[in-house]
Amino acid sequence: MTARTRLATYFHVHLVSDSTGETLNALARAACARFTNVLPIEHIYALVRSPPQLERALEEIANAPGVVLHTIIDPVLRSALEIGCQGMEMPCIPALDPLVSALSRYLGAPLSTRVGAQYSLDADYFN
Repeated sequence: MTARTRLATYFHVHLVSDSTGETLNALARAACARFTNVLPIEHIYALVRSPPQLERALEEIANAPGVVLHTIIDPVLRSALEIGCQGMEMPCIPALDPLVSALSRYLGAPLSTRVGAQYSLDADYFN
């Protein structure tokens, strides 16, 4: 059965993040809102920063097959997630990659591999 012939009115979307998951959640909701008569059932796995945390997420993902969106930066965890999804024959989509790649090319700047880089714990944050 192809994506065009699916008739489900709902689907599972798994959001795997190494940070709070706020960005990924907003992206997923915006993308899913583009589809009428289809309701996402969101499963959020935030602060996934170690192999045991990722294994727990993969176990839960296996119990509710669907689409996996992620913002994992760590190459080891990212690879393990992609391999796990491939083994379950589930799409695994790195949600920010196209945007980050385009910005990197435009700016000619290297990428940061710091998790949660958009959150600055400075005086403004605490105010």
